[in-house]
Amino acid sequence: MAGVNKVILVGNLGADPEVKYLEGDNAVANVSLATTEAYKNRNGERVEQTEWHDLEMWGAQAKIAEQYLKKGSQIYVEGKIKTDKWQDEQGQNRYRTRIRVLSFTMLGSRPDGAGGSAPSQQASQQRPTSAAPTSTPKAQEMVSDTEDDDLPF
Repeated sequence: MAGVNKVILVGNLGADPEVKYLEGDNAVANVSLATTEAYKNRNGERVEQTEWHDLEMWGAQAKIAEQYLKKGSQIYVEGKIKTDKWQDEQGQNRYRTRIRVLSFTMLGSRPDGAGGSAPSQQASQQRPTSAAPTSTPKAQEMVSDTEDDDLPF
């Protein structure tokens, strides 16, 4: 049986995306995303717990992130967990876990200074990079990487 590696997050960006351009005009964006849970403890006090996630976006997603995402932007993300392993100078094993973004949708209002006209507020690997619409559409659909799946439901 094949495994499933799927992550769904809704949170706010902790900083503007850091975008690097590689050879062949390929772009990669690194973004930190905060997700916060709130609950009441035994004493009835409200407690907030924040987790930080390192996101990685490639290609058209990275370019859209660079143009439209800013610190504080709220986004919905679908992706998969990737872990890098290496040895440091002292020979200690080091790990870095990040989320490889497969698609994302911008939520909420557009932050100040976030470009001119908004794209359709979603980005995926299959999305063409040309002809961004001039206004935000009223209805949105998530674009998935896997159109054909064998799930019985």
